[in-house]
Amino acid sequence: MLNFLHGLDKDLRKALLIQLRNLWTHTSTAIEGNTLTLGETAFVLEEGLTISGKPLKDHEEVVGHARAIDLVYELIQNDTVFREKELFSLHKAVQTQIVVDVYKPVGGWKKEPNSTVAVVDDKQVIFEYGPPDDIPLLMKSWFELYREIDQSLKPNDLKQALMAYVQLHVSFVRIHPFFDGNGRMARLIANIPVLKSGLPPIIIPRQQRKQYIDALSAYHFSVGQIKAGDTLLPNQDALQPFTIFCEQAWEESLVMVEEIQRKQQARQQY
Repeated sequence: MLNFLHGLDKDLRKALLIQLRNLWTHTSTAIEGNTLTLGETAFVLEEGLTISGKPLKDHEEVVGHARAIDLVYELIQNDTVFREKELFSLHKAVQTQIVVDVYKPVGGWKKEPNSTVAVVDDKQVIFEYGPPDDIPLLMKSWFELYREIDQSLKPNDLKQALMAYVQLHVSFVRIHPFFDGNGRMARLIANIPVLKSGLPPIIIPRQQRKQYIDALSAYHFSVGQIKAGDTLLPNQDALQPFTIFCEQAWEESLVMVEEIQRKQQARQQY
């Protein structure tokens, strides 16, 4: 189903997947505070060695995220039904830090409320995510949305894949079902329909972290806290700023694919 690899020689397919893995892992972990550069991330993943002076936690995070990408590819290539079990497996891969706390489960729904502070209209406000007791029902609705999107996918449809990414990403972050790792998880699983459409992943640039958070926050604060029984994505028009942001962010991986395809074409001319 990874049609963006179609027609490429084996070495070019491998090179493209490595480039995407390195960039995707670096940006997604860096958005959450990881200090490894893109070059350091690539070195850790390709050589299996550590960077002097950098926290062990940062190394573990990039290795875990890369492993989660592999799991996503396996899920797609094996045409595995994406359910709670698969979601928990991805969370275990991403959430590498060992936490011995029953209130901070890894591979399980959160037990305590979580919230974030953001600045909206030049005022600091607190936004609360889905209540812990409501998470099972909210995530049941989220999986229903995922299945609806999955069943309607069309090959290489850029617009449809973009909207699938936006809807799954925004609704997952709004629910925030885990005690930690929700952002990394959203950026992974929202890409499943994108990849299944035969397109490269949407990768949020580390340098645009503020714009990314601002666009997400603007929507969340416009619709308020979600609770069991609520519509996952009310006020669809308010998704437009985040949609535009994601479309622009997608350009980097699309260009990466185009460059590899040009190399392939150059080979075939000889």
